[in-house]
Amino acid sequence: MVALRPSLDPTLHFGSRLLHTPVLAKHLTIGELAEAAGVPTSTVRYYERAKLLKPSTRSPSNYRLYSTADLDRLRFIRAAQATGFALDDVTKLLRPAPCGSVQRLIEDQLEGVGERMKELRHVQKVLRAALAECQGHANTGRCKVVDDLSARAKRPR
Repeated sequence: MVALRPSLDPTLHFGSRLLHTPVLAKHLTIGELAEAAGVPTSTVRYYERAKLLKPSTRSPSNYRLYSTADLDRLRFIRAAQATGFALDDVTKLLRPAPCGSVQRLIEDQLEGVGERMKELRHVQKVLRAALAECQGHANTGRCKVVDDLSARAKRPR
């Protein structure tokens, strides 16, 4: 469990919105933030360079300090990426946007998924045919699929 550091700053930042809390804000170091989100610290630094995340403040020793809202933001970024959104899309999703523009991002994502699924179905069909070919020539001691691939590799394009 990550212990949160108390801070005197009662304001938590999330994007362009400010969230006020009546209790003291808590802050995490970069290592604690990374651990709480289940990512390496290099990922947090990468998101900082990509301007998706920034420390809420710095400690007197100049350590990056993050709020619980920053942790929520980091988890949102990871969840959006896990859904297949590119970082450019995540940047758009982090900004306040009308439902229509979010809908278009989702539609574009669905179209891309459909195309990749079509490609994967083709790969699956080719692999099944290759497996059947291998099984049919198993007793010859030579793999016809490897022979065919080798012959294709030698042909000039």
